[in-house]
Amino acid sequence: MTKATQDSTVLLHYTGTLEDGTEFDSSRGGDPLQFTVGGGEVIPGFEEAVVGMAPGETKTFTIPADEAYGPRRDDLVMQVARDQFPPEIDFAVGQQYPVEVNEGQVVLVTVAALDSETVTLDANHPLAGKDLTFAVEVVTVE
Repeated sequence: MTKATQDSTVLLHYTGTLEDGTEFDSSRGGDPLQFTVGGGEVIPGFEEAVVGMAPGETKTFTIPADEAYGPRRDDLVMQVARDQFPPEIDFAVGQQYPVEVNEGQVVLVTVAALDSETVTLDANHPLAGKDLTFAVEVVTVE
């Protein structure tokens, strides 16, 4: 039976949960996730946990925040005056918007708060600062 190694293409189902048990993502009920081990397509701790697994195997593992999406950074939260945006933008708390930051580089920001004068934008990844637990089941390894 083939086991996942560097450069293997792995097809697996996963369910991701937070410390409190909240599910943040899952492939169950849909197509399995496919990635190449070492290809940088998933967070490194996820790749490392799958190495050595064979089709049919299951595993549950936790990736600490620092090895997942990093710590939450307060310097990535900013208040911006509403008049800095086109008036047709209808902001809502929790919505994500693409923002150009440097010479065409686009960052996805989340509206954290808003009032009549300002919009508070958070450029942290939504899972930054959180330990992530994954339950995986390998479907195939090539």
